[in-house]
Amino acid sequence: MIDATMALDHDTMINPPIESLLGTVDSKFTLVTLAARRARNINSYFNQLGDGLGHMIPPQVSSVARKPLSIAFEEISEHKIVWTEAPEEVVVAEELDAEAVAQAVADAESADA
Repeated sequence: MIDATMALDHDTMINPPIESLLGTVDSKFTLVTLAARRARNINSYFNQLGDGLGHMIPPQVSSVARKPLSIAFEEISEHKIVWTEAPEEVVVAEELDAEAVAQAVADAESADA
């Protein structure tokens, strides 16, 4: 029979372990999405290095890993990349005012008829 503590001490395929990363987000889906987006950003950063543009954010951790996804997981583990909910879309007051004016005009025209 395998002891549960022995299973936790065993080295996993990735470092840091996924189990420790799940505490930083609300679900596995969020973790995968966050890591994939950051890995794409890191990949874009490495690809644009020779162009001299300098508009991409470099990796936020010193890592021996060469793969962008591994670097992204390390950044999440060290809380350099944090998941936040997207802000709710705010309807512009001007759009509401334009709709209210259009409705008032339509109501006035129907009252005159």
